[in-house]
This record gives sequence, structure tokens and C-alpha cells, in this order.
Amino acid sequence: MRTFLPLVLAFPLFAADAQFNGRWDITVPEEARARAWWMEISGAGTTGLQGKFVGFPGGDMNDIPHLTLQNGELRFSFDYKDFHTGQPMHRDYNARLTADGELEGRMRSSGGDDLQWIGVRAPVITDKDDGSWHDGKPVDLFNHKDLAGWQGLIPNLALGWTVKDGAMSNVAGANNLVSDQSFWNFKLHVEFRVGEHSNSGIGFRGRYEVQILEDYGKPPNKHGNGALYSRILPAVNASKPAGEWQAYDIRLVGRTVTVVLNDQKVIDKQEIEGLTAIAGNADEGKPGPLILQGDHGPVEFRNIVLTPLIH
Repeated sequence: MRTFLPLVLAFPLFAADAQFNGRWDITVPEEARARAWWMEISGAGTTGLQGKFVGFPGGDMNDIPHLTLQNGELRFSFDYKDFHTGQPMHRDYNARLTADGELEGRMRSSGGDDLQWIGVRAPVITDKDDGSWHDGKPVDLFNHKDLAGWQGLIPNLALGWTVKDGAMSNVAGANNLVSDQSFWNFKLHVEFRVGEHSNSGIGFRGRYEVQILEDYGKPPNKHGNGALYSRILPAVNASKPAGEWQAYDIRLVGRTVTVVLNDQKVIDKQEIEGLTAIAGNADEGKPGPLILQGDHGPVEFRNIVLTPLIH
């Protein structure tokens, strides 16, 4: 009987470890700008521990390469090169479960960053794009005269946007724009124009980004025009050449997204598993604003019309 005792004692530990499994929406309260991370853990309590993470430099959804769970503490790390200097960098993350079922974590980097973070379980969203939703009253979110109805994502940072000839445009590295209004399920029509080598994006509910990229003629990829950034691959590259006006028609119901780019359906009723790098709010169960990304390359927007979907 003694040979079975360690296994018996291990069962409660494995059961406790299994509580780490699932998808986690993460808030980083110390950051100067609003930012949210995302993590998925599977196989906790078994020998098959795995993880995925959004929040690592660059904003991709990364498999976690160095992941351990011992004595009730989850630990993982990333090695990478600094985007600006090319110097090797390192980040360490650790987290424990609280009595309330949340994750309390910390991130420390070789560059001196030391951030506390809180993770809560991602909500189950039951809304489905099943044909039962109908159009509400359209909302024109841009008056073609000024930036009324929009504010900067980063407080106390100049907007870096102007309005000319009925379109809004940014300077490279501008503040991201955030709509004053928040929305849940909707249809969205947006017209945009980018120059050569430019990069932008549209965030909906303040959490999920459809990429804007000057990539005419290139193969489709998860970082290309029409992609749900680093998550959903567009079926085709429907981009127009640099300098031409393009149009998105996006439909979001629950976690189900459809994306039409320049009259071609590139994403058809696919599930959004969780946050992307643009996320400024981790609460996936609530309405959120639109985000127009301006902190990369130059971009122009016009005719931003959102139609709420009503059940």
C-alpha cells in the first residue's frame, strides 16, 4: 500500500493546479496607458502543461515556451530582442490563484520593468450570429469637420490627428483615437487609405483589432490587411494598392466576426478566442469603444458608420 500513498496525496495538488486551466483576461493597472493582456492555459494538473499569451512585445499571440507550475505558482518567461536596439531582452512572469479565483501576477524584465497584473476568467459570451439580429439606427461616428466624439487613448499625449477635405489623418506615431461611445453587437462600415509601408488597425469593443496594412499583392497572413490581428487569417488578400481608398464592412455578434474588405469576404463568421494587442480594456463581457490606430504609420479615415444590431 505504501507505493500508492504518494499518488493519493498528489491528487489534491493536481486538482488545485487544474484551476489554472482556461482563458484569462488580464489587466495591467500600473501601465501609463490602458492595456490588457490575455492568456490561455491547458493541461495544468497533468504532464501536458501548455500556454498561449498576448502581451509579449510585438503583440502576437505566442505559444509560451518556458512554462512551469509548482507549489501553486505559475511561471513563464520570454527571450526576445528589443525592437529599437536589437539588444537581447528577457521577461519573467509569475502568478498565483487568489481565494476569489483570480490570478495575481507580476512581470519583471531585464530592462527594469516591474508590473503587477490581475487575471480574471474570460466570460462565456452566448450571443450568436444566427440570423435573429436586426439593424438598429446607424450612428455616424465622424462628422467630416473635426474630431468631436473621439479622444486619445493615452492621457496627456497630443492627438496628432487633423481633419482635411472630409477625412481624418494622423502623423506617424500619433495617439490612438478612441470613440466616446461604446458598443456591443454591430455592423461597421469604415473607409481608409494608407501609403506605402504603412500600418494601422481598427479595434472594436476596444479589444479586438482588424489589421490595416499596405500589402497589395502579397500572400494573406495573420498580420496582413483583413486579418484579425495575429488570430484569424483572411481567406484572400483583397488589398488595393497604396494610396487608394479601401473599405471595411465588419459584423460582430458575440465572439463571431465577419470581415468584408473591398467587397470581398475575407473572414466568415469565425470565433474570436480572446483579446488582441490593441486591447485597452480586459472586460470582454461589456460593450467597448472603437479604436483607430495612429501610433504606427500614416493613415486616413472617412465615412465611419456603425449600425447597432438588436435582438
